[in-house]
Amino acid sequence: MTKIHTTLHQPESLPQSRLPEHVQPLVCPVPLGRAVELAFLMWEKKALRPTEKFLRDFGLHTVSLTEKKLIARGTGTAPAIYVASKGRQNRFVGSAFVMSDDTDLAQYKRELAAIDLNPADIPGGGRGIELLDPAGRKVWLLQGQTHVAPLPVREPVTELANSPNAANRVNRPLRTPIEPAKVIRLGHFVLQSVDFMGLAQWYIKVLGLIPSDVQYLADGSPNLAFCRLNLGQTPADHHAVVFVGAIEEKYEHSAYEVTDLDAIGQGQQVLRAQGHKHMWGIGRHILGSQLFDYWHDPEGFEMEHYSDGDVFTSDFETCYSPLTFGSIWAWGQDAPSSMKPSKSLKNLWRVFQHLKYGRLNIDRLKLLGAAMDPPARPWL
Repeated sequence: MTKIHTTLHQPESLPQSRLPEHVQPLVCPVPLGRAVELAFLMWEKKALRPTEKFLRDFGLHTVSLTEKKLIARGTGTAPAIYVASKGRQNRFVGSAFVMSDDTDLAQYKRELAAIDLNPADIPGGGRGIELLDPAGRKVWLLQGQTHVAPLPVREPVTELANSPNAANRVNRPLRTPIEPAKVIRLGHFVLQSVDFMGLAQWYIKVLGLIPSDVQYLADGSPNLAFCRLNLGQTPADHHAVVFVGAIEEKYEHSAYEVTDLDAIGQGQQVLRAQGHKHMWGIGRHILGSQLFDYWHDPEGFEMEHYSDGDVFTSDFETCYSPLTFGSIWAWGQDAPSSMKPSKSLKNLWRVFQHLKYGRLNIDRLKLLGAAMDPPARPWL
């Protein structure tokens, strides 16, 4: 069984040794297998060409574009990190993961009614199966993909940075090129759910994820989990999948790693010049520590450039902290109000339906609302 750790984490302090009595740890079910890579995300789009243009400006490379399908990659060795099919609506379809060689895919067919994939449908080939998560999104589990040769990307300039105590760059002006931020790989994606616990435990069981940070509501119940891949002693990103308790089933955003802060800034300059819609950034997150910059694609889906994120081995303890809106970022502009549920008629109707059918109760709604209150900023 996946080990359950109990460490309390306050973003501004070192971890403490013990959880408060009222906090409930996130219980992790026994995993069926182990994901070793977040391969790609899948989409349905009414029009593929506007998406393809945005992805090029965002820093991805087009592998193929037909009237029916768009496949894009980063500069890394993954054959694809973004796959979109032409359809009747604009929607997030699901995710694909590379599983360890010792994962038995047949077990998912026996226990979770997974079905075999056509190898011709898998970028990079190999074999795989398809499941549906509790919200009906596709999850592909793959093995045997062929990787591709990496594309050129400049080295990070971090080691060349001068500081008051170190002159690392002498007689060498720093001139990085103004170009789209070259995306290296797909880092993570975030899902909202009315049934936080059910969704998080399903993915943990299917993928063998390890919670890195868990945030809890005022009553001590977990409501947000940053989960990483289990790569043993190989460092893994702080999170590959994030689960958030909310008032709807929703893809929230996906994140794509670039080289450094200069790439993020220059990428922002290019995206602005090309008329794309900026959402939030540049800033630094608290949990995960990434430098970030968020953008909207042509259909309004959120995509993030990031760099300099935390990495952990499998034995690093899960940390617990209170869920507050201000815990999202350490510095930068305040998070936009669009990140909070609006009081639109659609959302009010959604809440009414949840209450009517017992998916949420008034007390839980109040707790969710309190967690989204504006943060205290004592330095202002």
